[in-house]
Amino acid sequence: MSYKVQVEPSGHEFSVEGDETILDAAIRQGINLPYGCRNGFCGDCRATLTVGSVLYPKGEPAVMSDNSNGFCFTCQASPSANLIIGVSEIAQSQDIQTRTMPCKIDRIERLNDDVIRLYLKLPEGERLQFLAGQYLNFILQDGSKRAFSIANAPHDDDFIELHIRHISGGAFTDILFNGMQEKTILRIEAPLGNYYLRETSKRPIIFMGGGTGFAPLKGIIEHAFQIGIQRPMHLYWGVRSRTDIYLPELPEQWVSEHNNFSYTPVLSEPDEDWQGKIGWVHEAVVADHPDLSNHEVYMSGPPPMIKAGKDTFLDHGLSAEELYSDSFEYGAAATKESK
Repeated sequence: MSYKVQVEPSGHEFSVEGDETILDAAIRQGINLPYGCRNGFCGDCRATLTVGSVLYPKGEPAVMSDNSNGFCFTCQASPSANLIIGVSEIAQSQDIQTRTMPCKIDRIERLNDDVIRLYLKLPEGERLQFLAGQYLNFILQDGSKRAFSIANAPHDDDFIELHIRHISGGAFTDILFNGMQEKTILRIEAPLGNYYLRETSKRPIIFMGGGTGFAPLKGIIEHAFQIGIQRPMHLYWGVRSRTDIYLPELPEQWVSEHNNFSYTPVLSEPDEDWQGKIGWVHEAVVADHPDLSNHEVYMSGPPPMIKAGKDTFLDHGLSAEELYSDSFEYGAAATKESK
């Protein structure tokens, strides 16, 4: 059985299948309802129940009380009729509270010689609400912090995925690459940052990543696919050589599955047999798109790439209001050893 849920005041509507909670269905369809623990304890998902009725298949959540009449807790509730609920959706990063919490390293995968993929697991029953493209900080024992972009999309939140490059002389990445074990407990604060997809725009999108700047773009692109964005999207990924494209099959898979998606890898130090684009990635963008006046651009990677991209794209007609960037301050003091 499927039911419709209308959210006020936004007017957004989505469907809930028989085996889903309201919140699970909303996340699946890109509706950003607020939540915290997702296990019925915190109450952050509370919504006014204006029309319809709900059931709690796993039993009434612990947060329910005598004052809960007229409300529902979307992380545990399933509709028993079509619903109208009242709740303020998450529209921008400031709408999400930054949390500090423990996490466990669940898996470490080496993607190439100097990039690993880290999967973090939160405590049982916990989930992190974030916007695709945001980042987190690891809080180290001495109180210093290291920032890394979240590489998964919000609907795929069983784990937090990070792509981490080994920075020569970077104390934290040295530990990650040479001694950190799975099941290690760390502390994080998240989510952070104003780099996320603007979903209501109608403009074609250009994504430009340098190195592990692919990480937040991966999350944004997968979120765009999940919510059904049909605007043209073109990813440019700039690296030194072919081996630096550390997930080479993934963008190719996106191309084969989505007609509105294009992909161009760009090598600055190309292999001898390379037949694709060479040079600087921002120059490849404007060679293909000399007039950017109707586009929006998301770029992430090292500061020189970000600066060169900004200067070049604005010169080619891009509005400053349509340019979003995440600069990876490799080696920066205290806060950002790597992202």
